[in-house]
Amino acid sequence: MHGAFLLLRPMTLGVRGIAIDGDGRVLLVKHGYIKGWHFPGGGVERGETCEQALAREMAEEACLKVVPPMQLHGLFHNINMSPRDHVAVYVTRTFRVTGVRQPDREILEARFFAPDALPQDATRATRARLSEILHGRPLSPTW
Repeated sequence: MHGAFLLLRPMTLGVRGIAIDGDGRVLLVKHGYIKGWHFPGGGVERGETCEQALAREMAEEACLKVVPPMQLHGLFHNINMSPRDHVAVYVTRTFRVTGVRQPDREILEARFFAPDALPQDATRATRARLSEILHGRPLSPTW
């Protein structure tokens, strides 16, 4: 899909959401088409704001209803996908879980993890963004 986007759009914009529950656990999803655990998110569609896209993606990928506003953590250049990809990362602590996400081809699992007990295959970018949020470390400009 990303290859088609490169032909249709000169730049791609995605969103990721860092949802932290009342116990300090963070929501991660495991996709069926890429390795590792990631924050939920996806592409911003034409006519959507970043916050609208993220609310839609959080509902689709993790059965999570976000209560706005979300806090923008940063805008990152995702050089792992292409030199044209950018990701807006938001943090939310106000949300409601609306159900249990059933596995399908896109999302194999959605689950909350304690920050000190992330799955071994949580991605480097996932760990970096979480560390920035929890420990106040400086932002890295790339995803």
